[in-house]
Amino acid sequence: MTLKSHTMRAWKSYAGVTIAGLCLVAWRLHSPAAAADKKPIQPIAVDTAPANRVEVPIYLQGLGTVQAFYTVTVTARVDGELQRVAFTEGQAVHKGDLLAQIDPRPNQAAYEQAVATKVKDEAQLKNAKLDFERYTQLQPQDLASKQTVDTQRALVEQIAAQLKVDQAVIDNARTQLDYTRIVSPIDGRTGIRLIDPGNIVHAAATTGIVVVTQMQPISVVFTLPEEKLAAVQRALASGPVKVATVAREGGAVLDEGTLSLIDNEIDQTTGSVRLKATFDNAHITLWPGQYVDARVLVRTEENALTIPDTAVQLGPAGPFTYVVKRDSTVEVRPLHVAESANGMTIVTDGLAQGERVVTSNQYRLQPGSHVRDAAS
Repeated sequence: MTLKSHTMRAWKSYAGVTIAGLCLVAWRLHSPAAAADKKPIQPIAVDTAPANRVEVPIYLQGLGTVQAFYTVTVTARVDGELQRVAFTEGQAVHKGDLLAQIDPRPNQAAYEQAVATKVKDEAQLKNAKLDFERYTQLQPQDLASKQTVDTQRALVEQIAAQLKVDQAVIDNARTQLDYTRIVSPIDGRTGIRLIDPGNIVHAAATTGIVVVTQMQPISVVFTLPEEKLAAVQRALASGPVKVATVAREGGAVLDEGTLSLIDNEIDQTTGSVRLKATFDNAHITLWPGQYVDARVLVRTEENALTIPDTAVQLGPAGPFTYVVKRDSTVEVRPLHVAESANGMTIVTDGLAQGERVVTSNQYRLQPGSHVRDAAS
């Protein structure tokens, strides 16, 4: 046997084995068992929401501080010993309620002395008038000179003027006596007591006895960027503007009130404008010095097409969203959006009412991805 014939026979044997192997692989690939081993593509679980047309309130939000409507440092207006404190720290008081009592005895004595002086002068005036009448009757008979009559008339006028001085002294003494009773000038709440009974208080002192703050109603002063000023002015031109206070932690609404004023200048260092709102504070949810977020309702968008904020993604070309098609695949849809409020974004172009958008797991998606509703 030649080398050539041996080589040809070996090649034919190798080729036959290879063809048989390929046939075996092809049979396995097309066999029912192979089809069963091939796993289908699993859809991605996502949350979805429809694009709906609703009424959307538009708010502007700024950081604010609660301020008492009135704050009064109650001080003594006369000198004397502080006999007693008539309030409890933190107590709600009304205008005219007794807060403290200063020893009234020196002022009481001064008042009574002023009253007695007036009584004495009234008696002198009465006697002077009788003498004047007598001299007036005697003058035609030349039993009293004209000088005597004129002198008596001047005395009557002098004592009458002295009575006016006496009355002024009485009024002043009465006022000083009233000042020994220190009363609340406003409705409010007392703070920490600043002085104890037994101490000598002075009208010239600035320390005070207690600070009373009015908490019903109460104010909130907050700031907004200057570019939002025009929107607030337009809202004010249409009527009262509602303002809600929101807790810094948790986002709970504390109270609702109305915008009182816009400050008369813009802070050039921060580019912001200050605003003030008034609240009834019926449940004392606002406390002086408290930091809150103030939300100003500037307008309401009627019949606005909205989707959840979580459905809006930001790409190099701007905002977009994933829209779920009828075949349960997603497509990327560029959007034109306006304001966002209460977790909803207003869409002005790019979506139709009723289309469903993806609100979760967007990082796993790409155009054409199969999805399923995670709630099902």
